[in-house]
Amino acid sequence: MEKLKYQFEDFLMTVSDDYKDFVITVHEMLLRDNYKIKIESKKNGFLVSYSHPKTKRVIMNFLFRKKGLLIRVYAENCAKYPDVLNSLPERIVDQIAGATVCKKLVNPQDCWEKCVMGYDFYIGGNHYQKCRYDCFQLDVDSESIPFLLELIESENKERRTA
Repeated sequence: MEKLKYQFEDFLMTVSDDYKDFVITVHEMLLRDNYKIKIESKKNGFLVSYSHPKTKRVIMNFLFRKKGLLIRVYAENCAKYPDVLNSLPERIVDQIAGATVCKKLVNPQDCWEKCVMGYDFYIGGNHYQKCRYDCFQLDVDSESIPFLLELIESENKERRTA
């Protein structure tokens, strides 16, 4: 059976009107930097990934969970923009703090062998060693949008200069 091909517009139709401008802004920014979009249908809705065609590394996903739209930023360079991390509101920092500890950083033999190392960084003097797959998996809402946009822009900037 052939897989259905989805377009960005299919995904956008499922996004709340409150978040469409944010989604479009991120989408256009990443396309300008030559990221390739991949859209898949999952149990809770669409999963939208942006990867660079040369490196094949994903910078972020849009995804749905029961509570709504989320983003997952693969913030590999997060330690390089501490000012951005330190400006995050308490609610976002709480989400990061609640993310899974990176077993590979803490005790490498406890993680599966093909795991990619997580993130080791500080926010406001607190040390975090978090799994890359849920560390920056954050709720999208009207209060978080400016901070999420700054986080994505910062990671994108660091990747361009690398």
